[in-house]
Amino acid sequence: MRDVGLLFPGAAADAVTDDVAVARALLAVEAAWARAQAGRGVAPGDGADAVERAAAALGADAAALAADLASTVGGANPVIALVARLRAAAPEAAHVVHAGLTSQDVLDTALVLVLRDACRAVAADLGRACASAAALARAHRDAPALGRTLGQAAVPTTLGARFAGWLTGLSAARASLVDVAAALPLAYGGAAGELSGVAALTGDPFALVDAWGEALALPVPAGPWHTSRTPLVRAAAALAEACAALGHVAGDVLQGCRPETGELREPAAPGRGTSSSMAHKRNPVLAVLLRRSAIAAPPLAATVLTAAGLAHDERPDGAWHAEWPALQQLARHAVVGAGLAAELLDGLEVDAAAAEANLRAALPDARGVGAAPAVVDRVLAHLADVNPSEEP
Repeated sequence: MRDVGLLFPGAAADAVTDDVAVARALLAVEAAWARAQAGRGVAPGDGADAVERAAAALGADAAALAADLASTVGGANPVIALVARLRAAAPEAAHVVHAGLTSQDVLDTALVLVLRDACRAVAADLGRACASAAALARAHRDAPALGRTLGQAAVPTTLGARFAGWLTGLSAARASLVDVAAALPLAYGGAAGELSGVAALTGDPFALVDAWGEALALPVPAGPWHTSRTPLVRAAAALAEACAALGHVAGDVLQGCRPETGELREPAAPGRGTSSSMAHKRNPVLAVLLRRSAIAAPPLAATVLTAAGLAHDERPDGAWHAEWPALQQLARHAVVGAGLAAELLDGLEVDAAAAEANLRAALPDARGVGAAPAVVDRVLAHLADVNPSEEP
């Protein structure tokens, strides 16, 4: 099976969440474990060197490795086959590879690495989107526009107030992602969360676990979370929140781009927005794809939460397995969507005259725009610390 994102427009730009990224993360986790053992004197340094060389060799063609690992049901997870490949590639250090671990330690930690990268990538693009939304709000602070509620003409407002609303949601979603990326923890526990395998290697199993976390730059939680899935629940919620904030922007852009509205236009690019049958059309495809992700994300997040609620015993049967594709797809929607949104808001064309004309046509007797400019000022004042160049 070769899935290149044919039915996921925009996914080609995502190198953060695909199977290649997951395969590389799995290798990084196993190599870091070997290095941690060497650092604590549990394994020889040349053994860790051999494992790192084997991981680098396998990772040189991570796409082929991912395809290889996916070619069999095996033990119902890719780690078992990966460990076999690593041991075969480093036979002199086979006893160091995966020593004392269980598959879930490795797969959960690899997913954490992928999700951390995804959250950081989304946060970076949301930072760009926030900066553009703030600039739009500032530029159109006083521009009269028709406020609509429940799909009907309501009262006068300003375009700036609408754009400030975008900034509010995007900024909150970015903050959630930054917090989640910093908190995603190492996964450990061994076969049943009792660390017996690690304890068999060393009299201080937690020191070895701490060294592993340090090697991967991951926080080490107080205890195993094989069946307490809070870290992944929070990551799923933050990613879904990002997709929802992008969906809000998309909804307003789609409304504003309607020919009868004519207030907004997406940035033009060669070949973008074309129709296969109607040459006159310029479809708002960026907003269309953002709405796609806003629709798709909640069921994916619900799968992660449902799986968390069905975890039992010391390690889950099936609930754990259901998380993986849901998290991968959810992260992909957020990564792709945030990049598209940053581009959309950076080049969004605003027709303030059309917005005012729509207001006058719908509410000819209306006067003023309420306190909409003051709302803009307040939002900008509170969110002035959004810095798109800041590293998440």
